[in-house]
Amino acid sequence: MLCTRCRTRTAVTDDGLCTFCSGTRPPLPDHLAPAATGPGGWGVRDWPRSPVGLSWAVTALLGTVIATDLAAIVSGLHLRSTWQDFAAGDYTAVQLSRVQSADRLHDTITDYQPTVFMVTGILFILWFHRTRRNAEVFDPGVQKMGPGWAVGGWFVPVANLWFPYRVADGIWAGSAPIGPEGGRTAVPRALLNFWWALWIATLLTDRITAHVQDIAEEPEQQAHALALVAAAEALEIVAAVLAILFVRALTRMQVERAVQSWVPAPPVPGAHR
Repeated sequence: MLCTRCRTRTAVTDDGLCTFCSGTRPPLPDHLAPAATGPGGWGVRDWPRSPVGLSWAVTALLGTVIATDLAAIVSGLHLRSTWQDFAAGDYTAVQLSRVQSADRLHDTITDYQPTVFMVTGILFILWFHRTRRNAEVFDPGVQKMGPGWAVGGWFVPVANLWFPYRVADGIWAGSAPIGPEGGRTAVPRALLNFWWALWIATLLTDRITAHVQDIAEEPEQQAHALALVAAAEALEIVAAVLAILFVRALTRMQVERAVQSWVPAPPVPGAHR
């Protein structure tokens, strides 16, 4: 019979728990004991490993994404204003020079955005993979997809609209703190769901705005495209804020779960020796 709590190991106690869930697992021999642990019981060379450092790096980079988006919005709206003046009939050399100057400024700012986004994405995936590996230690029974999908799921066309969410959902459930009675605490998924919905929305709006910009030729079309780009950048800022909240919340959950996991469980009466 499987353990009634983790559903993965054989039950050995009268109330249907395995040695891990009941706290009756005998100590390992000295040569098989886990490696030395850091503060809070985090493993140094074994799992689970602390996601705190990576979470701070991801948070800082997401803040950089927000800053570049804000700069792009300001420069884009300024360029839009110059295009509107140009479209209104101000075809002077001075106005043309203003358009060109505003366009160069906007291009300079937007040229940095892909690099910032790429670096942020790399650090986020490293943090995401670490939390998934930790969740495998905390509660393997609720994981819907393997640890490899925490990385590969982002790069599979079409599937990347859903696979990372399934991984994140398993991490969220597996990282939930243990309640007073030893069961898993239910943590609302609103933050996870809102973050993912905004992330998908940014992907769609980026495609739309890129297409509108590609076909824009007249000054009026350029001004319209820049307005859409500014709206898309604002949506990306909201998504980045939610991503920061998601990273911080999940990291806090894993820190709490790690501390609980290293507290010795009381012996269970009636356990088979």
